[in-house]
Amino acid sequence: MIENGAHKKVYCYHCGDHCSDEPFQAGDHFFCCNGCRTVFELLNEKKLCTYYDLNRHPGQQQVRQPRKDRFAFLEKEEIIKDLVSFSDGQQTHVTLNIPHMHCSSCLWLLESIGEMQAGILTSRVNFSEKTVFIIFDNQQCSLRSVVEALTSIGYEPCLDLNNPGKGRPEPMQNRRVLQISIAGFCFANIMMLSLPEYFSLAGYLEERIGNTFRYMGLLLVLPVLFYAAGEFFINAWKGLKAARLNIDFSIALALLLTFSRSCYNLFFLDGATYFDSLSGIVFFMLIGRWAQEKTQRSLVFNRDYTSFFPVSVNVINGGRTLPTGIGALKKNDIIEVFDQEIIPADSLLLQGKAVIDYSFVTGETLPKAVEQGALVYAGGRQIGERLELAVLKPSDQGYLTSLWNREVPDKDKKQNEQLHKTSNYFTLAVLLLTACSAFYWFLNGNAAAGWRVLTTTLIVACPCALLLAATFTNGHVLRIFKKAGLYLKNDGVIGSLAGINQVVLDKTGTITKGDGFKVTYLGHPLTGEERLWVASLLKHATHPLSKAVAAYLNVRNTIPVLHFKNLPGKGVEGWIAERHVKIGSPSFVLGKPDTEAMNATRVFLKIDGTSTGFFELLHRYREDLAPFLKRLQQKGTVSILSGDNNAELAGLQELLGADADIRFYQSPDDKYEAVFALQQRCHKKVLMVGDGLNDAGALRQSDVGIAVSEGAKTFTPASDAILDGAAVTQLDQVLYLAKKSGKVVRISFLVSIIYNIAGLYFALQGQLSPVVAALLMPLSSVSIILLTFFLSEWYGRKLKPVKA
Repeated sequence: MIENGAHKKVYCYHCGDHCSDEPFQAGDHFFCCNGCRTVFELLNEKKLCTYYDLNRHPGQQQVRQPRKDRFAFLEKEEIIKDLVSFSDGQQTHVTLNIPHMHCSSCLWLLESIGEMQAGILTSRVNFSEKTVFIIFDNQQCSLRSVVEALTSIGYEPCLDLNNPGKGRPEPMQNRRVLQISIAGFCFANIMMLSLPEYFSLAGYLEERIGNTFRYMGLLLVLPVLFYAAGEFFINAWKGLKAARLNIDFSIALALLLTFSRSCYNLFFLDGATYFDSLSGIVFFMLIGRWAQEKTQRSLVFNRDYTSFFPVSVNVINGGRTLPTGIGALKKNDIIEVFDQEIIPADSLLLQGKAVIDYSFVTGETLPKAVEQGALVYAGGRQIGERLELAVLKPSDQGYLTSLWNREVPDKDKKQNEQLHKTSNYFTLAVLLLTACSAFYWFLNGNAAAGWRVLTTTLIVACPCALLLAATFTNGHVLRIFKKAGLYLKNDGVIGSLAGINQVVLDKTGTITKGDGFKVTYLGHPLTGEERLWVASLLKHATHPLSKAVAAYLNVRNTIPVLHFKNLPGKGVEGWIAERHVKIGSPSFVLGKPDTEAMNATRVFLKIDGTSTGFFELLHRYREDLAPFLKRLQQKGTVSILSGDNNAELAGLQELLGADADIRFYQSPDDKYEAVFALQQRCHKKVLMVGDGLNDAGALRQSDVGIAVSEGAKTFTPASDAILDGAAVTQLDQVLYLAKKSGKVVRISFLVSIIYNIAGLYFALQGQLSPVVAALLMPLSSVSIILLTFFLSEWYGRKLKPVKA
């Protein structure tokens, strides 16, 4: 913006983006585009501008407005039934995922959506899971009008017919909270009721109310044993049926013996009970499991390829267009695909100029022109005008499906088998020690000592303290990773990360940003008039390189173009102010042969037959990439596999060294084979980091696969972890913390073993009172929890939180 002859930076009042020299204006506010201004005017009309008071620039950029009838498919009953959670003909309940929700302004506006759309009765936001629960009156509005209202203000829902929950609360989450609440309540109260027993030397309370408190403790421990601890017994039984002694078997056995011994003492002997110890074991174990589950609650790691596809597509039948779910597409159906929309099935191009972006399928960032009659693959994105396509195969039988369904090792199965093996040995050792201890005393004729040793040995040598070391360490590490933008599929991935000695990185979207190019002009300096001519011509172009150059020129007001000609994949030309302007590839502009590297990074310009220079375009690398790669090389060997061209080979060799393994033109099969070769021939533990479907096979084959996502709505292939794009340059710290987490577990194990040895020394001699053993059990668990928390925080202190 020019003010008093000086250039002044102006930022969009709605989204905060930088405005051009001639911004759009409404009242005293400036906007980067007409879409942002339209949203502001809509909110202002409804008196909802408090939205802008809560946070500065809270909105999303609205450059592209949705096409008319885009959500017409939401009037089809079969699709509505798959999306809503309840409808009785009068009211409908639906939970919608809002990926662009990011601040308190978003929360306030979404909960006020009823002011903008008549018929919305209730709107409640779950900010942590980025969802909004809406109840609307069927007589006043429809699901389509609700979605259109949200889209009009910049909060387009992410519609997914593959979500089995359809927004309903997960019963397991509610049950876990209830279990922890019951166990915690009973544990605290039983501990209080046990005070007469702990201080029985005074004798006064013990004689008068001790037995009453013990029976009250029995009543309180029953819901802990039969409800809160239910999963331990269920898992133990499943393990026995599979001929495995899992960790839950040890816990279940300890709980049963502790309960049985307590009841025997209460009814037949001296009345000493260990209900507080039993409820404490259950309480702390449930908290540990809840901590692990919490970080994965709203994430989907095993995504189906159809998560990338639209919910429906228009099918042309007898001159009419009918919205149809992609699952109902059949061979020979004629469909239409619009600008920026995904092709849902392998098809033949019948009509329209197709410029297809296959970046998620092949990794190549530049779109390809496709001639009429040629094959276009599912997963490509059309850039430009409307297309008509003839479906060749249903969406579940195309090329994408073959990529997705490639046979790969089941990493979860390997991790589970290792865990089961460790559990078997540990459980057998505990049981053998307990049996030998009890047998010794029974053999020597001291049955009372035998029962005492049996009980105290099981309590003291119970695996709970040892298990808490791994459980809580992994829980803390998962929490630290989550704050830093890394979401692991399960805690077993931490151990796999700790063993990594080979890192394989995709280029585009992984070490480069997904927000365009860095543009530099080299050649004869352009005058203001020449910049206007070039910008006017590029206004009509659809190629990403042309759009990047137009954005670089930053000219708002353009002039008409005559005799405009567009050669897909080559360039554009036309007459502007009686000047002939031509811009594009070397062969198109200069008549020289195209080299793939040059075509990928340079756009040449000719005005009235004279070459003036070229625009050089480079991907934007992430900040601090160079020091990050140096740090990462200290953790192991680093390779780069890219489906893109080799235009930036020299720059990457400068960062990684001339001998670094950097490969371009890599197909999905090439990436898969490269990872497989590193594992089989070089015996490497491979971490693969990528962002596209072309990386899916390599991600699944690798020892750990991390899918990079620039936002909640970004497609991420099946993986072991999802990484926020802003956190890519912290991967070295992720590997460091993963390795140190093993050290934390070993330190905690050592503390637990010292505790167990000391306890067993007295327990095996019959010198340890069961009451003291029961009291030490929760105390040891608390000490493990605190130790793992502080050590995990110390080793993870360098991981920086990623802004939501």
